[in-house]
Amino acid sequence: WRALAAAAAPARALLRTPPARRAASLAVSPAAGLADERVETRVAGLSPGQPVTLRAVAADDRGCLFQSCAHYRADSRGELHLGTDASHGGDYTGVEPMGLFWSLAPAGMERPYQRLVPRNTSAPMKVEVLVHQGHSPPGSMPGPVVAKAEVQRLFTAPGVRRIRLKEGVVRGSLFLPPGDGPFPGVIDMYGDEGGLIEFRSSLLATHGFAALSLPYFDFEDLPRVLQELKLEYFEEAARFLQRHPKVKGPGVGVIGTGKGAELALSMITFLPEVVAAVSISGCSSNTVADLRYGEMTLPGLRFDMKKVSVSESGVFDIFEALDDPTNPANSPSVIPIEKAEGHFLLVVGEDDRMWKSSLYAELAIRRLRQHGKENFELLSYPGAGHRIDPPSTPFCQVAMDRVLGVPVLGGGESKAHAHAQEHSWGKIQEFLHLHLG
Repeated sequence: WRALAAAAAPARALLRTPPARRAASLAVSPAAGLADERVETRVAGLSPGQPVTLRAVAADDRGCLFQSCAHYRADSRGELHLGTDASHGGDYTGVEPMGLFWSLAPAGMERPYQRLVPRNTSAPMKVEVLVHQGHSPPGSMPGPVVAKAEVQRLFTAPGVRRIRLKEGVVRGSLFLPPGDGPFPGVIDMYGDEGGLIEFRSSLLATHGFAALSLPYFDFEDLPRVLQELKLEYFEEAARFLQRHPKVKGPGVGVIGTGKGAELALSMITFLPEVVAAVSISGCSSNTVADLRYGEMTLPGLRFDMKKVSVSESGVFDIFEALDDPTNPANSPSVIPIEKAEGHFLLVVGEDDRMWKSSLYAELAIRRLRQHGKENFELLSYPGAGHRIDPPSTPFCQVAMDRVLGVPVLGGGESKAHAHAQEHSWGKIQEFLHLHLG
């Protein structure tokens, strides 16, 4: 009997051993997709109700590390779906399918107030998504990794061509969609950070636009600083794009953010080639640098540094610093947009702290209506800040100002800002297609 008992012992031990738990798995789909498209994130193989922290980690072109995290609990089947399940803590709460992407921020060891902005649109941004045991607060050491996956965010679709431009005095990059065309033409400009910023143009080309990313200072042989601008430069760019064999006629559009938005308003006002303008967080008066066109000059409103406040943490708030455009003494700076024959789309964040873009949009609309014009649309977003970019672009409430060299408050709340970016991107494309064909 002892021999029988010894033989049965391993079998009894096997019966007492709990069944092996399935290994956790993480699926992010598509694994390689456009940067302005949603991904679907699912976790399986967890215990029912198991607490986990999901993290995203990415590096910019200079190697600066960005990360985000959110707290979840598995359902009764041990599964998670970020499209339907809510985050209970971390960098955001609620059901936010793309929350891990738009909440990416500089890691603790990095310099704060940096933006995660792609400089090279031909290379995908790689984001690693990880699932950790337990709930770990932002900035703390997370628990053991139970699953991970890599996601590639593409800024240029296959077949999109990028052509570096050196046409007369005009500089920049032209992005052309695949195919014979012709395509609606759009000029794309950013603000007083200067240089060449291409990622919005490359995404516009992916969606069927011939998009010209147009720098206007601090690039190649363009002026190094923003002192005086000549509208003839922008006129030459508009004529180049209008005459390009891949571009539909008769007119082109322009989209701009900040100073670029204000230039978009001037272009549609004075240049017959421009028939549609998207102004994102722009001013209805010319600012900072005088704008000249032939014999005409629009003087630039100035910033009064005495009206800048600085927080205890050293963040500059310049909201009140720009000269008041409603002051009659500043009327020569007002852009006479009522002269424009084209159409306007004004996009503003109601919590913009860079300047009073909601007021400036209101002034622009009032001016158009006083002249019997209804050639405008307004998208106004509560809780959104200054720089409203394509969807899932990481929110940055405070950013280092390239000119001042100090952190400047841009305003906004992360979730509301992210929703504004997603909604406005579709509306911008609809507007441009409507008025450019």
